[in-house]
Formats: sequence, C-alpha cells, structure tokens
Amino acid sequence: MVKIRLKRMGAKKTPFYRIVVADARTARDGKTIADLGIYDPTREPIVFRVDGDKAKEWLGNGAQPTETVRRLFKNNGII
Repeated sequence: MVKIRLKRMGAKKTPFYRIVVADARTARDGKTIADLGIYDPTREPIVFRVDGDKAKEWLGNGAQPTETVRRLFKNNGII
C-alpha cells in the first residue's frame, strides 16, 4: 500500500516536514517514492507548498493520505 505522509526534517525542536509518497511499510523518515511539497508549521505564517497536480495524480493512482495530510489537502483545496 502506498501512503502520502509527512517526513520529519530539521533540527531538534525546530521541525519542518516534507510531504512524500512512500510505501506504508517503510520508516517515517525512510526511503520515499516521490516528494510532493513542504509543510512548516513553525513559521509565521505557516508554510505549505505542494505540487497539486502531482498530488492529484498520486491520489488518482490509489495512494492513501494520512489523516494529517488529508486535513492539509482539504484545507488547501487539493481534495
């Protein structure tokens, strides 16, 4: 099963996340299939950049977003 999920990056106590497509069995920060964008909740305003076309393509191919990614996509009009 393929998931669209967050990959944690950054230093301790200053995280930012990459929105990636990965196999559900891999580790959170493990090998990914594709990068779709970034999400940085620590900045003001919050940074959210995603390639909407690639995200829709992966969703159409059957990739399942996690709850957090689903909420982000819904709030930004991708889903």
